[in-house]
This record gives sequence, structure tokens and C-alpha cells, in this order.
Amino acid sequence: MAATAVRYLRSVGAATTAAPRTPPDALPRPDLRAVRDGERPPVAPAEFRRVLGHFASGVTVVTARDADGPTGFACQSFASLSLDPPLVSFMVARTSTTWPRIARAGVFCVNILGAEQGALCRGFAVSGADKFADVAYGEAPATGSPLLDSVPAWIDCRIHAVHTGGDHLIVVGRVEALDAAEEGDPLLFHRGAFGRLSR
Repeated sequence: MAATAVRYLRSVGAATTAAPRTPPDALPRPDLRAVRDGERPPVAPAEFRRVLGHFASGVTVVTARDADGPTGFACQSFASLSLDPPLVSFMVARTSTTWPRIARAGVFCVNILGAEQGALCRGFAVSGADKFADVAYGEAPATGSPLLDSVPAWIDCRIHAVHTGGDHLIVVGRVEALDAAEEGDPLLFHRGAFGRLSR
């Protein structure tokens, strides 16, 4: 049967083999390049900070425990990411000395700070100091990461993924446990200063 069909196709001058497929036109490649020495970035860092400072954010302290003990840092760049699976994210500078310890631990706890905890935030924003001196804390239930006393909410996580983002890393955590108080205002950061909700 197949031989008969091939003979017929040849008799009428039709092709008996499939023509090679032409690949579709590729999309244009984006203009990606590194900033060369002597080039100025398109936006001055001071102007970038000034404009982005108009975006008010909550304030957190991200904590973990490694072989050397508890560690943590103040972090504004925290966000919920996914409901299913439950994921959150935060950004950390590549130059951070705390991040390698959190990465080694493989877990972390996000402590969401309340309106009266500006001093606590400032303590965790200092580099090189003993950030846990005189700070009361317990253990987050799933990972054992430091859970700061009196925070209005907390999220206990395992590191799910880490992505690059310029001079920062984007850390994605899978939520293992979390809880929050029913009352209490958040600590806010806006234009370089702490603030609170006005009701």
C-alpha cells in the first residue's frame, strides 16, 4: 500500500519526503550588558534612594542560628510571594556578613516588628555588634531560629531558592509555621524614618 502511494505521488510530481522544517524567526535578543569601567549608571544612587524612599514598607528582623549562635539583620525588603505553596521572599545585600550564616543554617525566621520596636530594629541594623545582647527571644517551632519576644507576627521558613538581583540576592523561603497577634500596629519605614499607622 505504501509503495503504491509513493509511485502515485512520483507520477504526479509531488514530493515523497517531508521538506525540512524552517525554524521560526527568533525573537530579538534583549540588550544586556554590564556597566563598563567609567560608565555612569542611568540613575544616580542618591536619586534612586530618594525616590524609592517614598514607598512605605514594614520592617522585619530576619534571624537564624548556626554553629556560632544566633544571627540576624534588619530587613525592609520582605514580601509574601505565593499562597500555594506558601512562599515568602526577602532581599539581602551581597556584601552582608550575616547572610552567609543564614545560608549555612538553611532556615530563617522573619520577625515582623511592631510600632514600638524601632530601637530593636536599629540594634539589628548595626554591622559587627552583638545584635542579641539584651534581646529576649525563644525558638521558632519548626526550625529553631530565634523568635524575638513581643513581635506581633512571625514566619518560620526553610530556604527554598536564592536568585541574583544586581547587588542583592533574592531569597525565597518556604513557610513551615507562622503566627500573629490579633492586635498591634506595625513599625513602618518611610523616607528614612520610622512611622506608624494613623487611624
